[in-house]
Amino acid sequence: MIYEERIYKIMPGRVPDILDRFTNHALPLFEKHGMKLVGFWQTVIGPSNHELTYLLAFEDANHRDRAWAAFMADPAWIKAKADSETNGVLVAEVANRILAPTPFSPLQ
Repeated sequence: MIYEERIYKIMPGRVPDILDRFTNHALPLFEKHGMKLVGFWQTVIGPSNHELTYLLAFEDANHRDRAWAAFMADPAWIKAKADSETNGVLVAEVANRILAPTPFSPLQ
């Protein structure tokens, strides 16, 4: 099992819009494409309150690559992304890390 941590820096004033996009579009598509959501967080104390972090679980790197390719090519995602950005982009920057659990990690 591997985990992907994704940190999104959201454009000022657009946090409600991206939360709506995840809730109503991205999360159901994650499930459709076999992307297991482990957790999702909004920064409340830190350098920015315009930041979202989430963690996805995959069987291995090949599973991750296949799932992301299918997600990005899904017409429902393409439409949802375009519709949610009619007033400008929502995400200023994305950082991601691929994480492998240590032998003593509760998540394996």
